[in-house]
Amino acid sequence: MISILRHRVFRRLFTAQVVALLGTGLLTVALALLAYDLAGERAGAVLGTALTIKMLVYVLLAPLSGALVPPERRKAALITFDLLRVCIALALPFVSEVWQIYLLIALLQSASAGFTPLFQSLIPEVLPDEREYTRALSLSRMAYDLENLISPLLAAALLAWVHFHTLFMATAIGFAVSAGLILAAAFPKTRTGAHQGRLGERLMVGTRIYLRTPRLRGLLALHLCAAAGGAMVFVNTVVLVKGELLGTEQHVALAFAAFGGGSMLTALLLPRILDRVTDRQVMLTAAGLMVLTLLTAAVIWTPSPTWQGWATLLVAWGVVGVAYSGLVTPGGRLLRRSARDADLPAVFATQFSLSHACWLLAYPLAGWIGLTFGSGVVLAVLGGVAATGWILAIRGWPADDQSIRLHTHDDLNPDHPHIRAHGVAPHAHPFVIDTVHRRWPG
Repeated sequence: MISILRHRVFRRLFTAQVVALLGTGLLTVALALLAYDLAGERAGAVLGTALTIKMLVYVLLAPLSGALVPPERRKAALITFDLLRVCIALALPFVSEVWQIYLLIALLQSASAGFTPLFQSLIPEVLPDEREYTRALSLSRMAYDLENLISPLLAAALLAWVHFHTLFMATAIGFAVSAGLILAAAFPKTRTGAHQGRLGERLMVGTRIYLRTPRLRGLLALHLCAAAGGAMVFVNTVVLVKGELLGTEQHVALAFAAFGGGSMLTALLLPRILDRVTDRQVMLTAAGLMVLTLLTAAVIWTPSPTWQGWATLLVAWGVVGVAYSGLVTPGGRLLRRSARDADLPAVFATQFSLSHACWLLAYPLAGWIGLTFGSGVVLAVLGGVAATGWILAIRGWPADDQSIRLHTHDDLNPDHPHIRAHGVAPHAHPFVIDTVHRRWPG
């Protein structure tokens, strides 16, 4: 897996991702502590609202990045988004009211909604070989997991010496270094396709591909399952640790690290697993594990500072991390198989928007149900949400995903590769779903 870093462009982009994520990890801990500092026991509700705002911004603005930013302007756009995030992170230490958290989070995540799908769509162009791309996805997942593991530990070490406001400065530094590395990277040649036509057409191309592809509809359902577990961790960890287990700021960081450690373990194993097992089997198994963990934790959780309480939290968060990584890491492979290279920015933007719509549901549930009814109830409710996503994925993603199916091309342009390959007008013909838009019967 590490050998893929010999690719110079990918190495620079990956390093930019790592340093930005390290800063983001510190921001996660600092924001939780800031919310607790301003709102006390209502911190879970404050975080739930702030993260709901984040998801709403993602859902509404992410599709615009693929439609508005032409391929030749991607580098300038990514650098601009990073510099905007630097400025906003530097403003967060001066927050003194809860509404100011909401405003700055909205601005910060608006920049991230533009940055992330553009960045993600670059990687399959930089690494066209699927085996290399699979390892890049796992390495990317590990970067997120290292953020969940190392950032909290680094935050715990820093908090022993400095006020948590200093963590916002570290976040700004991470975004600034990311901008510099992107500036130094040589981007692949620009492609035409998804960025042609009127704005409305460009906005819809990713959605049209996504919602008409069975495996991607299954992927969306699995994102609902992942969001249920992730929202429980990101929203309620600080409340469970400080409010119910009577832990410290360092214990909050440790709980986040348990989640990150489980996720990183899965990311390490996935490349070899995916060489032998289908994406569908891996992701549905992870979804079942997520449901089982949340519902089991709901039954056995004891809100008291005992060793059983700490063991339940840390073990559950570690297993949730394992399941979460198994759910989200292979997603890029499914997107890559389901669209032409020219359409990838639009499809990644749609994926970013629709998947975060799941978080838009999960975050307020995690915050407000936890505040109103307590930890056991919110675990049970989110376990039910995860089970719903699991069942929808089983029903919507065909088990014979690689079998030959009949489809039509009545709505495709004459230059679509399926039509060019047969040299005829739009028609119906069998094709292999697992390789749609990449290989087709001759």
